[in-house]
Amino acid sequence: MTTDTDGIALGTMYFGTRLDQATSFAILDRFVERGGRWLDTADNYAFWTDGSGLGGASETVIGAWLQSNPGVREEVLLSTKVGADPTVAGVWPESMEGLRPDTIRDALARSLARLGTDHVDLYWAHVEDRSVDLDAQVEAFGALAADGRVRRLGASNHATWRVERARSLARSRGVEPFTAVQLRHTYLQPIPFAPLPDQGHVVATPEALDYTGSEGLAVWAYSTLLTGAYTREERLQEPYRHADTRRRLAALDRVAAQLGATRNQVVLAWLLGSTPQVTPIVGVSGISQLDETMDALELHLGADARAVLDEEVAR
Repeated sequence: MTTDTDGIALGTMYFGTRLDQATSFAILDRFVERGGRWLDTADNYAFWTDGSGLGGASETVIGAWLQSNPGVREEVLLSTKVGADPTVAGVWPESMEGLRPDTIRDALARSLARLGTDHVDLYWAHVEDRSVDLDAQVEAFGALAADGRVRRLGASNHATWRVERARSLARSRGVEPFTAVQLRHTYLQPIPFAPLPDQGHVVATPEALDYTGSEGLAVWAYSTLLTGAYTREERLQEPYRHADTRRRLAALDRVAAQLGATRNQVVLAWLLGSTPQVTPIVGVSGISQLDETMDALELHLGADARAVLDEEVAR
């Protein structure tokens, strides 16, 4: 059975905004040609680069691509999110839609319309909404799974204790629980407790990874390649500029040289082979970047190479 541990998910955040439709279509075509299945989007992508000040462009482009390629819907799996789109153009986070039951329901209807499909394979609570009773959120998501418009449910950017509480509530009410968690995760790690400039991002912690592994939850990782910072270190955000980063980059370089691979490919191979297994989300701007990304699926990290990388993680 195909699951979300099949490989790399294609991040489509800038489809329809920074990337025009033709470029987006070419990337999607190549992704499927290379055996990719999961497409990751959200209802708020990418309002901050869209002249309208609202999200929806990414889902719209994916929907147009699906319509122009009859039969391809059966080849791909769709992952989208609710909770972070502004309700007032350009006013964010103050006008963030949140996770009220009616918002969860109505946002899915709009996402399905843009995507041109009758269901999504994985529907995420994009961010926490502590202004809404968690029980009500669980019931609303569960209802969408029960009627078949959603195959599975996930929690993105949620504290571990909130995920566990939501799953406990779902079990007690007999509704579909969250079975996937999406967090910011890569080989390099920021200084603990250092605020990230990316508002709302939640970094995967050892506790979160231990929890997901023990509970059998799927782990999806975003910002896996740090917006190109592995190849252009000047792009490293301040919380990543510390001694541990220098040691980890040196370890990456040793392994990459040994395997004839790039830093990016080694990072992705490390994530794909980790415990718990991770589904990396990777956004690209062109075919060459996509091919480099998909080639990571064929890169085998032997025990020695993984030990070099993991030694720095254990420090």
